Amino acid sequence: MLQCTAVAQVPYAETLLALATMEGGPEHPPDVVEAEDFVLCELADHDETAEHAAHLWTADVPDDRDLWFLWSGTGAHRVHRLDTLRLCPAVLRELATRTVTTCAYFDHHPGPHSFSVTDPLGDLIAEHVHSEVRRLVSEGDALGAPDAPDAPDAPDVPDTDAP
Repeated sequence: MLQCTAVAQVPYAETLLALATMEGGPEHPPDVVEAEDFVLCELADHDETAEHAAHLWTADVPDDRDLWFLWSGTGAHRVHRLDTLRLCPAVLRELATRTVTTCAYFDHHPGPHSFSVTDPLGDLIAEHVHSEVRRLVSEGDALGAPDAPDAPDAPDVPDTDAP
Protein backbone atom coordinates (compact mmCIF):
# COMPACT_ATOMS: atom_id res chain seq x y z
CA MET A 1 0.00 0.00 0.00
CA LEU A 2 1.23 3.53 -0.73
CA GLN A 3 2.19 6.02 1.95
CA CYS A 4 -0.09 8.97 2.71
CA THR A 5 1.10 12.25 1.16
CA ALA A 6 -0.35 14.69 3.73
CA VAL A 7 2.09 17.35 4.94
CA ALA A 8 1.82 19.68 7.92
CA GLN A 9 3.95 22.28 9.62
CA VAL A 10 5.12 21.27 13.08
CA PRO A 11 3.90 23.63 15.84
CA TYR A 12 7.33 24.80 16.99
CA ALA A 13 6.66 26.07 20.52
CA GLU A 14 4.38 23.15 21.42
CA THR A 15 6.87 20.64 20.06
CA LEU A 16 9.76 22.18 22.01
CA LEU A 17 7.68 21.99 25.18
CA ALA A 18 6.67 18.38 24.51
CA LEU A 19 10.29 17.36 23.83
CA ALA A 20 11.59 19.20 26.89
CA THR A 21 9.04 17.67 29.27
CA MET A 22 8.81 14.11 27.96
CA GLU A 23 10.55 11.29 29.78
CA GLY A 24 13.53 10.18 27.69
CA GLY A 25 13.43 13.36 25.59
CA PRO A 26 16.44 15.05 24.02
CA GLU A 27 18.90 17.04 26.10
CA HIS A 28 18.59 20.05 23.78
CA PRO A 29 15.17 20.12 22.03
CA PRO A 30 16.06 22.95 19.58
CA ASP A 31 18.51 20.50 17.95
CA VAL A 32 15.57 18.23 17.08
CA VAL A 33 13.05 20.64 15.58
CA GLU A 34 13.28 23.98 13.81
CA ALA A 35 10.71 26.75 13.54
CA GLU A 36 9.86 26.03 9.90
CA ASP A 37 9.87 22.21 9.96
CA PHE A 38 7.28 20.28 7.99
CA VAL A 39 6.45 16.59 8.36
CA LEU A 40 4.97 13.99 6.05
CA CYS A 41 2.35 11.55 7.27
CA GLU A 42 4.08 8.19 7.68
CA LEU A 43 0.95 6.03 7.66
CA ALA A 44 -0.51 4.21 4.70
CA ASP A 45 -2.88 6.17 2.49
CA HIS A 46 -6.11 6.62 4.48
CA ASP A 47 -9.41 8.46 4.44
CA GLU A 48 -10.36 11.61 6.37
CA THR A 49 -11.64 9.68 9.39
CA ALA A 50 -8.11 8.72 10.45
CA GLU A 51 -5.56 11.16 11.83
CA HIS A 52 -2.31 11.75 9.98
CA ALA A 53 0.80 10.91 12.01
CA ALA A 54 4.51 11.72 11.96
CA HIS A 55 7.15 10.37 14.33
CA LEU A 56 9.14 13.14 16.03
CA TRP A 57 11.33 11.53 18.71
CA THR A 58 12.32 8.08 19.95
CA ALA A 59 12.34 8.26 23.74
CA ASP A 60 15.10 6.62 25.72
CA VAL A 61 12.80 4.87 28.19
CA PRO A 62 12.13 1.20 28.96
CA ASP A 63 8.43 1.27 27.98
CA ASP A 64 9.04 2.15 24.29
CA ARG A 65 7.09 5.41 24.09
CA ASP A 66 7.82 7.84 21.26
CA LEU A 67 6.64 11.38 20.54
CA TRP A 68 4.23 11.60 17.62
CA PHE A 69 2.61 14.59 15.92
CA LEU A 70 -0.97 13.75 14.90
CA TRP A 71 -3.27 15.98 12.86
CA SER A 72 -6.44 16.11 10.81
CA GLY A 73 -7.99 18.70 8.56
CA THR A 74 -6.18 21.35 6.55
CA GLY A 75 -5.46 25.06 6.76
CA ALA A 76 -7.50 26.93 9.36
CA HIS A 77 -9.50 23.74 9.99
CA ARG A 78 -6.48 21.69 10.97
CA VAL A 79 -6.45 20.31 14.49
CA HIS A 80 -3.38 18.65 15.95
CA ARG A 81 -1.94 17.04 19.04
CA LEU A 82 1.43 15.86 20.28
CA ASP A 83 1.36 12.58 22.14
CA THR A 84 3.76 10.00 23.52
CA LEU A 85 2.54 6.65 22.27
CA ARG A 86 3.68 3.06 22.72
CA LEU A 87 5.21 1.29 19.74
CA CYS A 88 3.14 -1.15 17.72
CA PRO A 89 4.04 -4.70 18.80
CA ALA A 90 3.57 -6.20 15.31
CA VAL A 91 6.50 -7.97 13.65
CA LEU A 92 6.99 -9.47 10.21
CA ARG A 93 9.04 -12.67 10.20
CA GLU A 94 10.59 -13.80 6.93
CA LEU A 95 11.28 -17.49 7.42
CA ALA A 96 13.32 -17.85 4.23
CA THR A 97 15.76 -15.09 5.18
CA ARG A 98 15.33 -15.35 8.95
CA THR A 99 14.76 -11.60 9.22
CA VAL A 100 12.42 -9.88 11.63
CA THR A 101 11.00 -6.45 10.84
CA THR A 102 9.14 -4.50 13.51
CA CYS A 103 6.35 -2.06 12.77
CA ALA A 104 7.63 1.51 13.07
CA TYR A 105 4.23 2.99 13.94
CA PHE A 106 2.46 3.51 17.25
CA ASP A 107 0.22 0.92 18.88
CA HIS A 108 -3.34 0.77 17.49
CA HIS A 109 -2.45 2.84 14.41
CA PRO A 110 -4.98 2.88 11.57
CA GLY A 111 -4.32 0.85 8.44
CA PRO A 112 -1.54 -1.60 7.61
CA HIS A 113 1.77 -1.87 9.44
CA SER A 114 4.83 0.09 8.31
CA PHE A 115 6.42 -2.95 6.66
CA SER A 116 3.46 -3.07 4.25
CA VAL A 117 3.67 0.60 3.26
CA THR A 118 5.78 1.79 0.34
CA ASP A 119 7.07 5.31 -0.09
CA PRO A 120 7.43 5.96 -3.84
CA LEU A 121 9.30 9.24 -3.33
CA GLY A 122 11.70 7.64 -0.86
CA ASP A 123 12.23 4.76 -3.29
CA LEU A 124 12.99 7.23 -6.13
CA ILE A 125 15.46 9.13 -3.97
CA ALA A 126 17.18 5.90 -2.88
CA GLU A 127 17.42 4.69 -6.49
CA HIS A 128 18.89 8.05 -7.56
CA VAL A 129 21.49 7.90 -4.78
CA HIS A 130 22.41 4.31 -5.69
CA SER A 131 22.75 5.19 -9.40
CA GLU A 132 24.98 8.16 -8.53
CA VAL A 133 27.19 5.92 -6.38
CA ARG A 134 27.42 3.38 -9.21
CA ARG A 135 28.29 6.18 -11.67
CA LEU A 136 31.00 7.62 -9.41
CA VAL A 137 32.50 4.18 -8.80
CA SER A 138 32.55 3.38 -12.52
CA GLU A 139 34.12 6.79 -13.28
CA GLY A 140 36.77 6.04 -10.66
CA ASP A 141 37.43 2.67 -12.30
CA ALA A 142 37.69 4.28 -15.74
CA LEU A 143 40.22 6.83 -14.49
CA GLY A 144 42.46 4.09 -13.13
CA ALA A 145 41.82 4.78 -9.48
CA PRO A 146 44.24 2.90 -7.22
CA ASP A 147 41.43 0.78 -5.78
CA ALA A 148 40.15 -0.20 -9.19
CA PRO A 149 40.64 -3.89 -9.94
CA ASP A 150 41.76 -3.23 -13.54
CA ALA A 151 44.39 -0.57 -12.68
CA PRO A 152 47.85 -1.64 -13.84
CA ASP A 153 50.53 -2.08 -11.21
CA ALA A 154 53.07 0.75 -10.99
CA PRO A 155 56.43 -0.24 -12.47
CA ASP A 156 59.35 -0.68 -10.12
CA VAL A 157 61.47 2.46 -10.40
CA PRO A 158 64.80 2.67 -8.57
CA ASP A 159 65.13 5.34 -5.91
CA THR A 160 67.46 7.97 -7.42
CA ASP A 161 68.16 9.65 -4.06
CA ALA A 162 69.59 6.48 -2.52
CA PRO A 163 73.41 6.51 -1.81
